[in-house]
Amino acid sequence: MIRFRAFIVYVRHLLEYCSPVWNPHYHCDIAKIEPVQRRFTKHIGTLNSFTYAQRLDILCAESPELRRL
Repeated sequence: MIRFRAFIVYVRHLLEYCSPVWNPHYHCDIAKIEPVQRRFTKHIGTLNSFTYAQRLDILCAESPELRRL
């Protein structure tokens, strides 16, 4: 998936910038980061009919919360 690769290259590093320093512990902070990837994956071709978990499986990706752990 070329579009998701573009997300990884151009967007994800901005979301994870200095994550060891600011790693969010509060649910409200985590809730602000997760929708970015959720929205992006929804706009990839024919993946809009799948759930977020299914889209991550298809793209072989992890949620930002799992990546921080």
